Amino acid sequence: MAGIIGYGAFVPSYRIKVEEIAKVWGDNPKAISNGLVVNEKSVPAPDEDTATISVEAARSALVRAKINPQDIGAVYVGSESHPYAVKPTATIVAEAIMATPSMTAADLEFACKAGTAGMQAAIGLVDSGMIDYGLAIGADTSQGAPGDALEYTASAGGAAFIIGKEGTENGSIADFGDTYSFTTDTPDFYRREGQPYPSHGGRFTGEPAYFKHVLGAAKGIFEKTGTGPEDYDYAVFHQPNGKFYLKVGKKLGFNNEQIKDGLLTPVIGNTYSGATPLGLASILDKAKAGDNILAISYGSGSGSDAFTLSVTDMIDEKRELAPKLSNMIENKSYVDYAVYAKYKGKLRMS
Repeated sequence: MAGIIGYGAFVPSYRIKVEEIAKVWGDNPKAISNGLVVNEKSVPAPDEDTATISVEAARSALVRAKINPQDIGAVYVGSESHPYAVKPTATIVAEAIMATPSMTAADLEFACKAGTAGMQAAIGLVDSGMIDYGLAIGADTSQGAPGDALEYTASAGGAAFIIGKEGTENGSIADFGDTYSFTTDTPDFYRREGQPYPSHGGRFTGEPAYFKHVLGAAKGIFEKTGTGPEDYDYAVFHQPNGKFYLKVGKKLGFNNEQIKDGLLTPVIGNTYSGATPLGLASILDKAKAGDNILAISYGSGSGSDAFTLSVTDMIDEKRELAPKLSNMIENKSYVDYAVYAKYKGKLRMS
Protein backbone atom coordinates (compact mmCIF):
# COMPACT_ATOMS: atom_id res chain seq x y z
CA MET A 1 0.00 0.00 0.00
CA ALA A 2 0.92 3.67 0.11
CA GLY A 3 3.12 5.20 2.79
CA ILE A 4 3.57 8.43 4.73
CA ILE A 5 6.17 10.52 2.90
CA GLY A 6 6.04 13.44 5.31
CA TYR A 7 4.09 14.56 8.37
CA GLY A 8 3.61 17.72 10.37
CA ALA A 9 1.72 18.92 13.42
CA PHE A 10 0.60 22.16 15.01
CA VAL A 11 -0.81 23.00 18.45
CA PRO A 12 -1.57 26.59 19.59
CA SER A 13 0.63 27.85 22.39
CA TYR A 14 -2.13 29.15 24.68
CA ARG A 15 -3.40 26.85 27.47
CA ILE A 16 -6.07 26.93 30.13
CA LYS A 17 -5.96 24.71 33.21
CA VAL A 18 -8.86 22.56 34.36
CA GLU A 19 -8.93 24.33 37.71
CA GLU A 20 -9.38 27.70 36.00
CA ILE A 21 -12.53 26.48 34.24
CA ALA A 22 -13.79 24.66 37.35
CA LYS A 23 -13.36 27.81 39.44
CA VAL A 24 -15.84 29.66 37.23
CA TRP A 25 -18.51 26.94 37.34
CA GLY A 26 -18.06 25.83 40.94
CA ASP A 27 -16.83 22.33 40.03
CA ASN A 28 -14.23 20.23 41.83
CA PRO A 29 -11.07 20.47 39.68
CA LYS A 30 -9.45 17.35 41.15
CA ALA A 31 -12.56 15.29 40.47
CA ILE A 32 -12.68 16.61 36.89
CA SER A 33 -8.98 15.97 36.26
CA ASN A 34 -9.05 12.50 37.76
CA GLY A 35 -12.32 11.57 36.10
CA LEU A 36 -11.37 12.72 32.60
CA VAL A 37 -7.58 12.31 32.89
CA VAL A 38 -7.00 15.85 31.61
CA ASN A 39 -5.06 18.66 33.27
CA GLU A 40 -5.14 21.46 30.71
CA LYS A 41 -6.04 22.12 27.10
CA SER A 42 -4.87 24.20 24.16
CA VAL A 43 -6.68 27.41 23.26
CA PRO A 44 -6.58 28.95 19.76
CA ALA A 45 -5.58 32.60 19.52
CA PRO A 46 -8.03 35.00 17.83
CA ASP A 47 -6.12 34.65 14.55
CA GLU A 48 -5.92 30.83 14.69
CA ASP A 49 -8.54 28.59 13.14
CA THR A 50 -8.74 25.25 11.33
CA ALA A 51 -7.29 26.82 8.17
CA THR A 52 -4.22 28.35 9.85
CA ILE A 53 -3.58 25.20 11.91
CA SER A 54 -3.85 23.08 8.75
CA VAL A 55 -1.46 25.33 6.83
CA GLU A 56 1.18 25.17 9.57
CA ALA A 57 0.93 21.39 9.81
CA ALA A 58 1.00 21.02 6.01
CA ARG A 59 4.12 23.16 5.67
CA SER A 60 5.98 20.95 8.14
CA ALA A 61 4.77 17.85 6.29
CA LEU A 62 6.10 19.30 3.03
CA VAL A 63 9.51 20.00 4.56
CA ARG A 64 9.77 16.40 5.73
CA ALA A 65 8.43 15.00 2.46
CA LYS A 66 11.01 16.92 0.40
CA ILE A 67 8.70 17.10 -2.63
CA ASN A 68 7.52 19.84 -4.96
CA PRO A 69 4.03 20.92 -3.78
CA GLN A 70 3.00 20.96 -7.44
CA ASP A 71 3.23 17.15 -7.33
CA ILE A 72 0.41 16.94 -4.79
CA GLY A 73 -2.71 15.72 -6.60
CA ALA A 74 -5.25 15.89 -3.76
CA VAL A 75 -5.79 17.92 -0.59
CA TYR A 76 -8.35 16.82 2.00
CA VAL A 77 -9.03 18.69 5.24
CA GLY A 78 -11.14 16.87 7.82
CA SER A 79 -12.70 19.00 10.55
CA GLU A 80 -15.94 19.84 12.32
CA SER A 81 -14.93 23.48 12.74
CA HIS A 82 -14.21 24.67 9.20
CA PRO A 83 -14.08 28.48 9.26
CA TYR A 84 -16.68 28.75 6.47
CA ALA A 85 -19.97 26.92 6.07
CA VAL A 86 -19.70 27.46 2.31
CA LYS A 87 -16.07 27.92 1.21
CA PRO A 88 -13.59 25.06 1.38
CA THR A 89 -10.71 25.07 3.83
CA ALA A 90 -8.82 22.70 1.51
CA THR A 91 -8.40 25.33 -1.22
CA ILE A 92 -6.99 27.82 1.30
CA VAL A 93 -4.44 25.25 2.42
CA ALA A 94 -3.58 24.23 -1.14
CA GLU A 95 -3.01 27.84 -2.18
CA ALA A 96 -0.90 28.58 0.91
CA ILE A 97 1.46 25.67 0.21
CA MET A 98 1.48 26.45 -3.55
CA ALA A 99 -0.07 23.15 -4.62
CA THR A 100 -2.72 24.67 -6.92
CA PRO A 101 -4.15 24.44 -9.56
CA SER A 102 -3.66 20.93 -11.01
CA MET A 103 -5.24 18.99 -8.12
CA THR A 104 -8.49 18.00 -6.48
CA ALA A 105 -9.55 19.26 -3.07
CA ALA A 106 -12.37 18.75 -0.59
CA ASP A 107 -13.42 19.41 2.97
CA LEU A 108 -14.50 16.33 4.89
CA GLU A 109 -16.80 16.02 7.90
CA PHE A 110 -17.40 12.97 10.10
CA ALA A 111 -17.11 14.42 13.58
CA CYS A 112 -13.69 13.46 14.96
CA LYS A 113 -12.67 10.96 12.27
CA ALA A 114 -12.81 13.26 9.26
CA GLY A 115 -9.00 13.46 9.21
CA THR A 116 -8.52 9.70 8.94
CA ALA A 117 -11.27 9.54 6.31
CA GLY A 118 -9.07 11.88 4.25
CA MET A 119 -6.10 9.58 4.80
CA GLN A 120 -8.08 6.63 3.45
CA ALA A 121 -9.11 8.65 0.39
CA ALA A 122 -5.51 9.68 -0.28
CA ILE A 123 -4.29 6.10 0.12
CA GLY A 124 -6.86 4.94 -2.41
CA LEU A 125 -5.95 7.59 -4.97
CA VAL A 126 -2.23 6.92 -4.60
CA ASP A 127 -2.61 3.13 -4.78
CA SER A 128 -4.83 3.42 -7.86
CA GLY A 129 -2.20 5.48 -9.65
CA MET A 130 -4.52 8.48 -10.07
CA ILE A 131 -2.14 10.76 -8.15
CA ASP A 132 1.48 10.67 -7.02
CA TYR A 133 0.93 12.33 -3.66
CA GLY A 134 -2.05 13.24 -1.51
CA LEU A 135 -2.24 15.54 1.50
CA ALA A 136 -4.64 14.55 4.30
CA ILE A 137 -5.19 16.78 7.33
CA GLY A 138 -7.18 16.42 10.54
CA ALA A 139 -7.59 19.68 12.45
CA ASP A 140 -10.10 21.42 14.68
CA THR A 141 -10.78 24.35 16.96
CA SER A 142 -13.46 22.42 18.80
CA GLN A 143 -16.44 23.89 20.61
CA GLY A 144 -17.93 23.40 24.06
CA ALA A 145 -20.80 25.41 25.51
CA PRO A 146 -20.05 27.48 28.64
CA GLY A 147 -20.50 25.24 31.67
CA ASP A 148 -20.80 22.06 29.61
CA ALA A 149 -18.58 19.05 30.35
CA LEU A 150 -17.03 19.48 26.89
CA GLU A 151 -15.51 22.78 27.97
CA TYR A 152 -12.90 20.90 30.00
CA THR A 153 -11.55 19.02 26.98
CA ALA A 154 -12.54 20.72 23.68
CA SER A 155 -9.28 22.18 22.35
CA ALA A 156 -7.38 22.99 19.15
CA GLY A 157 -4.67 21.43 17.00
CA GLY A 158 -4.06 19.30 13.95
CA ALA A 159 -1.72 17.10 11.96
CA ALA A 160 -1.00 16.63 8.25
CA PHE A 161 0.26 13.65 6.29
CA ILE A 162 1.62 13.56 2.75
CA ILE A 163 0.89 10.12 1.35
CA GLY A 164 2.69 8.57 -1.61
CA LYS A 165 3.86 5.22 -2.91
CA GLU A 166 6.13 3.24 -0.61
CA GLY A 167 9.65 2.96 -1.93
CA THR A 168 9.55 6.24 -3.89
CA GLU A 169 12.84 8.10 -4.29
CA ASN A 170 11.74 10.56 -1.59
CA GLY A 171 11.25 7.64 0.78
CA SER A 172 8.26 6.82 2.93
CA ILE A 173 8.83 7.02 6.67
CA ALA A 174 6.00 4.62 7.50
CA ASP A 175 4.24 2.21 5.12
CA PHE A 176 0.56 1.43 5.50
CA GLY A 177 -0.17 -2.27 5.90
CA ASP A 178 -3.96 -2.31 5.88
CA THR A 179 -7.04 -0.31 6.87
CA TYR A 180 -10.47 -1.26 8.15
CA SER A 181 -13.55 0.78 9.05
CA PHE A 182 -16.45 0.07 11.42
CA THR A 183 -19.50 2.32 10.94
CA THR A 184 -23.09 2.52 12.25
CA ASP A 185 -25.75 5.19 12.78
CA THR A 186 -25.24 5.96 16.47
CA PRO A 187 -26.17 9.60 17.16
CA ASP A 188 -24.20 10.29 20.32
CA PHE A 189 -23.02 13.79 19.42
CA TYR A 190 -24.37 16.34 16.94
CA ARG A 191 -24.67 20.03 16.07
CA ARG A 192 -27.48 21.47 13.97
CA GLU A 193 -26.79 24.03 11.23
CA GLY A 194 -26.46 27.48 12.78
CA GLN A 195 -25.99 26.21 16.34
CA PRO A 196 -22.78 27.49 17.99
CA TYR A 197 -22.26 24.48 20.26
CA PRO A 198 -22.77 20.72 19.89
CA SER A 199 -25.08 18.51 21.92
CA HIS A 200 -24.06 15.13 23.28
CA GLY A 201 -25.60 12.07 24.85
CA GLY A 202 -23.69 12.17 28.14
CA ARG A 203 -22.94 8.64 29.32
CA PHE A 204 -24.45 7.32 26.10
CA THR A 205 -21.29 8.47 24.30
CA GLY A 206 -19.28 5.73 26.01
CA GLU A 207 -20.28 2.08 25.65
CA PRO A 208 -22.75 2.18 22.73
CA ALA A 209 -20.74 4.79 20.83
CA TYR A 210 -16.99 5.19 21.43
CA PHE A 211 -16.15 1.75 22.81
CA LYS A 212 -18.36 -0.22 20.43
CA HIS A 213 -16.78 1.37 17.38
CA VAL A 214 -13.13 1.53 18.46
CA LEU A 215 -13.27 -2.06 19.69
CA GLY A 216 -15.13 -3.09 16.52
CA ALA A 217 -12.49 -1.47 14.30
CA ALA A 218 -9.69 -3.08 16.31
CA LYS A 219 -11.29 -6.53 16.09
CA GLY A 220 -11.80 -6.06 12.35
CA ILE A 221 -8.21 -5.04 11.64
CA PHE A 222 -6.87 -7.84 13.84
CA GLU A 223 -8.92 -10.42 11.93
CA LYS A 224 -8.06 -8.89 8.56
CA THR A 225 -4.31 -8.85 9.21
CA GLY A 226 -3.99 -11.87 11.49
CA THR A 227 -2.38 -9.74 14.20
CA GLY A 228 -2.96 -8.98 17.87
CA PRO A 229 -1.82 -6.35 20.38
CA GLU A 230 1.47 -8.20 20.88
CA ASP A 231 2.41 -7.48 17.25
CA TYR A 232 2.52 -3.69 17.72
CA ASP A 233 5.14 -1.50 19.32
CA TYR A 234 2.77 1.48 19.49
CA ALA A 235 -0.98 2.00 19.46
CA VAL A 236 -2.98 5.21 19.38
CA PHE A 237 -6.74 5.74 19.60
CA HIS A 238 -9.13 8.65 19.47
CA GLN A 239 -9.07 10.43 22.82
CA PRO A 240 -12.15 12.45 23.78
CA ASN A 241 -10.60 12.24 27.24
CA GLY A 242 -7.75 10.31 28.78
CA LYS A 243 -10.07 7.94 30.66
CA PHE A 244 -11.67 6.48 27.49
CA TYR A 245 -8.26 6.17 25.82
CA LEU A 246 -6.69 4.24 28.67
CA LYS A 247 -9.76 2.05 29.14
CA VAL A 248 -9.98 1.01 25.48
CA GLY A 249 -6.25 0.30 25.39
CA LYS A 250 -6.60 -2.00 28.39
CA LYS A 251 -9.67 -3.71 26.91
CA LEU A 252 -7.69 -4.47 23.75
CA GLY A 253 -4.76 -5.92 25.68
CA PHE A 254 -2.18 -3.17 25.17
CA ASN A 255 0.22 -2.22 27.96
CA ASN A 256 1.11 1.30 29.04
CA GLU A 257 4.40 1.36 27.12
CA GLN A 258 2.54 0.71 23.85
CA ILE A 259 -0.06 3.45 24.28
CA LYS A 260 1.48 6.21 26.39
CA ASP A 261 3.23 8.12 23.58
CA GLY A 262 0.01 8.63 21.64
CA LEU A 263 -1.93 9.99 24.63
CA LEU A 264 -2.02 13.80 24.43
CA THR A 265 -5.39 14.69 25.98
CA PRO A 266 -3.98 15.27 29.49
CA VAL A 267 -1.77 18.12 28.22
CA ILE A 268 -3.59 19.59 25.20
CA GLY A 269 -7.19 18.34 25.50
CA ASN A 270 -9.36 16.77 22.80
CA THR A 271 -8.46 18.16 19.38
CA TYR A 272 -11.38 16.32 17.74
CA SER A 273 -10.42 15.59 14.10
CA GLY A 274 -6.81 16.24 15.06
CA ALA A 275 -6.75 13.79 17.98
CA THR A 276 -5.73 10.51 16.34
CA PRO A 277 -3.54 12.22 13.68
CA LEU A 278 -1.70 14.17 16.40
CA GLY A 279 -1.26 11.01 18.45
CA LEU A 280 0.22 9.31 15.38
CA ALA A 281 2.52 12.29 14.77
CA SER A 282 3.67 12.09 18.40
CA ILE A 283 4.54 8.41 17.89
CA LEU A 284 6.40 9.11 14.64
CA ASP A 285 8.47 11.67 16.55
CA LYS A 286 9.82 8.80 18.68
CA ALA A 287 9.49 5.54 16.71
CA LYS A 288 12.41 3.71 15.15
CA ALA A 289 12.79 1.68 11.96
CA GLY A 290 10.93 -1.61 12.09
CA ASP A 291 8.37 -0.51 14.67
CA ASN A 292 4.75 -1.44 13.98
CA ILE A 293 1.93 0.99 14.77
CA LEU A 294 -1.83 0.60 15.14
CA ALA A 295 -3.93 3.77 14.83
CA ILE A 296 -7.71 3.88 15.36
CA SER A 297 -9.85 6.99 15.09
CA TYR A 298 -13.43 7.57 16.23
CA GLY A 299 -16.06 9.96 14.95
CA SER A 300 -19.44 10.46 16.58
CA GLY A 301 -22.40 9.50 14.52
CA SER A 302 -20.58 6.96 14.46
CA GLY A 303 -17.51 5.26 12.99
CA SER A 304 -13.89 4.26 13.44
CA ASP A 305 -11.03 3.88 10.95
CA ALA A 306 -8.15 1.55 11.80
CA PHE A 307 -4.70 1.55 10.18
CA THR A 308 -1.59 -0.58 10.53
CA LEU A 309 1.78 0.98 9.73
CA SER A 310 5.41 -0.12 9.67
CA VAL A 311 8.14 2.46 10.26
CA THR A 312 11.01 2.56 7.75
CA ASP A 313 14.66 3.56 8.07
CA MET A 314 13.88 7.00 6.59
CA ILE A 315 12.33 8.09 9.88
CA ASP A 316 15.57 9.22 11.55
CA GLU A 317 16.53 11.49 8.66
CA LYS A 318 13.15 13.07 8.00
CA ARG A 319 11.70 13.74 11.42
CA GLU A 320 14.52 16.16 12.30
CA LEU A 321 13.60 18.42 9.35
CA ALA A 322 10.58 20.03 11.06
CA PRO A 323 9.50 20.93 14.61
CA LYS A 324 8.52 18.04 16.87
CA LEU A 325 5.19 17.96 18.61
CA SER A 326 6.75 17.74 22.07
CA ASN A 327 8.40 21.15 21.54
CA MET A 328 5.03 22.71 20.65
CA ILE A 329 3.42 21.18 23.72
CA GLU A 330 6.16 22.53 25.98
CA ASN A 331 5.97 26.01 24.42
CA LYS A 332 2.90 27.33 26.23
CA SER A 333 1.37 30.39 27.86
CA TYR A 334 -1.56 30.16 30.27
CA VAL A 335 -4.69 32.30 30.03
CA ASP A 336 -7.50 32.86 32.52
CA TYR A 337 -11.15 32.12 31.81
CA ALA A 338 -11.93 35.69 30.72
CA VAL A 339 -9.24 35.69 28.04
CA TYR A 340 -10.19 32.15 27.01
CA ALA A 341 -13.84 33.17 26.65
CA LYS A 342 -12.82 36.21 24.59
CA TYR A 343 -10.57 34.17 22.28
CA LYS A 344 -13.25 31.51 21.78
CA GLY A 345 -15.97 34.06 21.02
CA LYS A 346 -18.01 33.16 24.09
CA LEU A 347 -18.33 36.85 24.93
CA ARG A 348 -20.37 38.80 22.38
CA MET A 349 -21.59 42.40 22.24
CA SER A 350 -25.41 42.66 22.39
